[in-house]
Amino acid sequence: MVSVLDLDVLYYPCPKGSPTFRPKVLEMGGKRQFPYMVDPNTGVAMYESDDIINYLAKTYGDGSVPIMLKLGLLTTITAGLALSGRSGKGSSYTPAKLPSQPIEIWAYEGSPFCKIARETLVELELPHLLHSCARGSPKRQDFFKKYGLFQAPYIEDPNTGVKMFESADIVEYLRATYAA
Repeated sequence: MVSVLDLDVLYYPCPKGSPTFRPKVLEMGGKRQFPYMVDPNTGVAMYESDDIINYLAKTYGDGSVPIMLKLGLLTTITAGLALSGRSGKGSSYTPAKLPSQPIEIWAYEGSPFCKIARETLVELELPHLLHSCARGSPKRQDFFKKYGLFQAPYIEDPNTGVKMFESADIVEYLRATYAA
């Protein structure tokens, strides 16, 4: 739904075994359940993917949810199948140093290259600001005007000043810089 609505979202990843944000979810929401969303614009906090999707559609869109996102259990199963080839990448914690500021990433859900970069951000429990830039997003043109091309994923790390394209290079950089 983030891609559909072209939202920028600050993620605090909660991979299995992670020491920082998983316990915070339990503290804030009272359950060890994911996903957990807190909307800083409204103060609304909630669990349950379907509830989050509906909330985002009503709050930041016209209320309509694409058919592929409102199939309940079938949506969950098809999302799981899409990830099956990745052998659990992005779901388990790799010890890492937390950056003082979130890393910014321009990416979109449909790209396998963006998925690889996001998986690494999640595995390392690195907070990141996702600038969702799916096909048709005006952010692509803004990006093009600023950088002279559009390519995703792209990261800017305000902690080191590094700015880079290419998923393999991004993964290598994140691991070299933040893995403990």
